[in-house]
Amino acid sequence: MKKNLLTLTATCFALLLFGATKTCTSATPPALRFVQGAPTASGKIPIDARRWYQVNNVSDGLDGLFDGITNVPVNTGYNKMLPSYDAYYPLLPGETMRIEQIKFYDAEGSNTDAPLTLSIITDTWQRIPIARFLGDKYQEWVGPDPANPAEFGLKTPISNARYLVLNTSGSYPSEMELYGTYQAGTVPTAAPPRFTPFKQSVGVNAFEWNFEESSAPWQIEETRMPAVKVFSAIRHYMDWEKLESIPGEYTFNPTYSGSWNYDLIYERCQKEGIEVLACLKTIPTWMQETYPVGGRDHENIPAPYGRDLLAPRSYIEQARVGFQYMARYGRNKNVDPGLVKVSAIKSWAGTNVAKIGMGLIRYIECENERDKTWKGRNAYQSGREYAANLSAFYDGHKNTLGAGVGVKNADPLVTVVIGGLAASSTDYVRAMIDWCREFRGYLPNGRVNLCWDIINQHLYANDSKNSQGGGSTRGAAPEISGVGEQAAAFVTLAHQYANDMPVWITEAGYDVHPGSPLKAIAIGSKSVLETQADWILRTALLYTRVGIDRLFFYQLYDDNPLIPTQFYSMGLINGDKTRKPAADYLHQASQLIGDYRFRETLNQDPIVDRYDLNGQSAYVLVVPDEKGRTATYNLAIPKGDTVLICTPAIGRETMNQKTQVSTTGTITVNVSETPVFVLLSKKGSSATGNELDGQLGSLQVYPTPTYDFLTLSLENSVTDPVSVAVYDSGAGRHQRQFTFTKTDQTFRERIDLSNLPYGMYLLEVRQGQSRVVRKILKVQ
Repeated sequence: MKKNLLTLTATCFALLLFGATKTCTSATPPALRFVQGAPTASGKIPIDARRWYQVNNVSDGLDGLFDGITNVPVNTGYNKMLPSYDAYYPLLPGETMRIEQIKFYDAEGSNTDAPLTLSIITDTWQRIPIARFLGDKYQEWVGPDPANPAEFGLKTPISNARYLVLNTSGSYPSEMELYGTYQAGTVPTAAPPRFTPFKQSVGVNAFEWNFEESSAPWQIEETRMPAVKVFSAIRHYMDWEKLESIPGEYTFNPTYSGSWNYDLIYERCQKEGIEVLACLKTIPTWMQETYPVGGRDHENIPAPYGRDLLAPRSYIEQARVGFQYMARYGRNKNVDPGLVKVSAIKSWAGTNVAKIGMGLIRYIECENERDKTWKGRNAYQSGREYAANLSAFYDGHKNTLGAGVGVKNADPLVTVVIGGLAASSTDYVRAMIDWCREFRGYLPNGRVNLCWDIINQHLYANDSKNSQGGGSTRGAAPEISGVGEQAAAFVTLAHQYANDMPVWITEAGYDVHPGSPLKAIAIGSKSVLETQADWILRTALLYTRVGIDRLFFYQLYDDNPLIPTQFYSMGLINGDKTRKPAADYLHQASQLIGDYRFRETLNQDPIVDRYDLNGQSAYVLVVPDEKGRTATYNLAIPKGDTVLICTPAIGRETMNQKTQVSTTGTITVNVSETPVFVLLSKKGSSATGNELDGQLGSLQVYPTPTYDFLTLSLENSVTDPVSVAVYDSGAGRHQRQFTFTKTDQTFRERIDLSNLPYGMYLLEVRQGQSRVVRKILKVQ
């Protein structure tokens, strides 16, 4: 690692403070997402307090340091993990300041044992201290040199700053002011809208025992699969212990710990069209044992105790297991076989066999909630420490850590996801980005060489508007809890500093136990489970609306619904493997508008969102409240057109549906806190561009794209046979024919397309005189 820039002798500080003359030419690459600001000005230098970020677990920003109020102390929170830490102020592209004077207001208190230091970081990453604050005066302005507190001027003005940096042990003046010459930079532009398919908001967190029974871990437990298939993606919580219970002994099928068959789980998910995000988390027992007795925990930082947490090499063991995992499950079939290792240890479930490029995993997440504070410093990484960790995990810190290290060196196409962050502030990711600027540099196209591909956050809506920060008494409706604004802040961050990188939320949800601080509540005549269903579906709609690219709910099954601890009763599937109402709602919505993309919000209260698929619109309307409130909305529908109005229904495969004809150019929609869906049809044409007959209006076809099987689901009172024909969409050639009897209200059958070549097909479904045509995509 580079030299420690925090440790400076008093002589060095004095020389830099009063005799610094070094200037440098800016080497910052051109920015792409900013617009030019105001011209040069002299006098007090404007500081945007919101631009500061702190490299610690803080709960408040530095607004108080620049608000002009001198008699109120600045406090950024308590119980900080790092005793001494930095706060960074990045200058915008083109922004310059020549600092000639510095003023601190010393209100009360003293920090002579741990002075606050103000430094600049230059464009060559030199850190130059320019002021110190001791707090040894009382209610007066002091200058940058504690030996001459009445002198505000610098003997040598300072320029060429890339960052301003405050280092503190928690003490601040009540106000800070800079004076000199200032040139405004280019200010950030607004993030463009993101158009995400709704089905990407229907993911879930799951474990290997949600697929396989511990008594028979070599096979899929088929009774569990209907619940899994509700979701378009799973986040597989995967403990490092399973892959490497013994140092250097890598196991996958069977795993040495638990004898699980990961190959089979991933193959089945691929077959069902379910995307897998592999979340490699926790540390194995052998690494825990490097920590002192009393400080051992499986959620400790993924490096042996005592390592330099700012050095990428400290995380080499995790980067090696990541390489082995992606060499097996990634898409690169050209990995050097000499680098691929599996354990030769034979267990009761069998012996591992080396495999390369199975093509089963596209996404991998490096750890989970590395900013956690509730387990102390051994489990907490600062943003800069975690960036160093990711740099090793990503590509062996730019291929400097040797062969067989880093997931990108096993599969260059793998997408690396930040371990989901618990805090709702963007400060942590900003610190990660700036670490990459300093230690990974820039790509040839001028972008920062980041060591991840997806920004990832955990946001739980509650009445404290603080996700997991404590203080909540219950969950809250997503639209009024602040999570939408917090999620949007990450989308903005991705636009301004990470080239519009995708943003995911991999944990969200509500408990149903009445003692949980994240519980859903009964509203009016609705039970807790019904409110949970409303809020879960509205969470998916909200995050799609603000530009989140994927969402995973926590979690598939309850940990224990009888325990009030938060997260323990968040499961979406009952213990008997049936769906809870929340899973019913997600399933029905995904089948109805899963392929539709959010386009715009037409109204705020009630919320009216418009989705689009191939030029056809669908609308989602909801009252964004938690009081049982209702409303009406006049939706513009061309005169003579027919709409299908759909409302979620508990215990059914499809929503309740009714048709309505627009006779005046609008239809009046009754809206409540349960979302209502309106799909357009035009003289028999559905919103998917296919023929729609009322008798087949509830028909659902999934998954699409498919690798082999399609499921047809239909609810109506007609008992005529159902015939299915498959045609090549290009030449119209007849490819397959199926006929099924229908004796009940509910019809559900699977058709086998596994022998068809990949490509686009037309699926024609007939029942009596009714006919529907759907487009389907067959993939390899």
